[in-house]
Amino acid sequence: MSVSKNQLFKRQITLTEIGEEGQQKLQNSSVLVVGCGGLGSPIAVYLASSGIGKIHLVDFDTVDVSNLHRQVFYSLKDIDKPKAAVLSEFIKDRAPFTEVSFTNKPITKDNVFELISNYDIVVDGTDSLPTKYLLNDACVLKNKPLVYGSLYKFDGYVATFNVLKNDGTYSSNLRDAFPKMATDIPNCEEAGTLNSIVGIIATQQINEVLKLITGIGKPLTNELLIYNSLQNSQLKMKLKSSFSKNKIEDLFKTQTYFDAACSTHNPDWLISSDELKELLSLKEQSSSLEIIAVLPNLDLPFKVDKIIPIQEFEAEKLSVDFNKTYVMVCQRGFTSYKATQLLKVKYPELKVVSLIGGVSSY
Repeated sequence: MSVSKNQLFKRQITLTEIGEEGQQKLQNSSVLVVGCGGLGSPIAVYLASSGIGKIHLVDFDTVDVSNLHRQVFYSLKDIDKPKAAVLSEFIKDRAPFTEVSFTNKPITKDNVFELISNYDIVVDGTDSLPTKYLLNDACVLKNKPLVYGSLYKFDGYVATFNVLKNDGTYSSNLRDAFPKMATDIPNCEEAGTLNSIVGIIATQQINEVLKLITGIGKPLTNELLIYNSLQNSQLKMKLKSSFSKNKIEDLFKTQTYFDAACSTHNPDWLISSDELKELLSLKEQSSSLEIIAVLPNLDLPFKVDKIIPIQEFEAEKLSVDFNKTYVMVCQRGFTSYKATQLLKVKYPELKVVSLIGGVSSY
């Protein structure tokens, strides 16, 4: 079926604040969406459905069954397929006036400037603190507005950072809210999340992008919106632009923005499902294993010796036996690899491996 822009965007154009002029602004705009998970997938679909002319998706991950309760634009048939590729095809089917493309690899310090350079607005749909700070710092250095969103259990956070003001200066950025990156905040896999709060924060981010492009309303600049879904309460934390571009430039030279979930894993620190199954089937070998689950409430297909949630995982407090092989397990293999790294740093000679793909792939 062939449709026109006026037909597709009729209800939006009807708004006097948008009109045909505002719709054309959307058509002329370009947005980079980093992360195609619970936040990024609805952000990309809604922006395309609103008439954004050009969208580029960035995500290195594949669809997992544990994603589906909140990543509603994927289905059971998409499991194990690349998120960015699947989402790109979904958008093409419903947004004929949006040019969509994707990058099926992590955004890193090496490629971040290249990826953000051709887009008007960058949207953070990631579940990674290092990546959030990487995006923030790169956007500050390249004068790009960044629409930020993050989640912790029933709380959501939204802000629009680094927007050019009338006086030629820029609004606050992530480091004005949180100067240093915390190292003990669990992601959604580790802490859990409810799908409703994910959708609420995603649509808040969409709203920020649409306001920035069309010029209507008041974007969340120089403030951080904090929303709690259990109480339906929200507050706005005022921010001051105190973390300068020069400071961020100095930080960018020294920080790696490393995220184990996005990195290439050391093959010597990994064990496949088949290898673990074989060891567990052999009585002698299985007795030499110490299996530790680093996420609570896992649906485990085998017995584990300990359950130590990653936020409570302290390698120096763990009494280890160098005659055993320690097997770290989680849902998908990311958090267990983090625990493996922590143990290897403390005990370099200890035999420690992470289950590839976690119990989802077992």
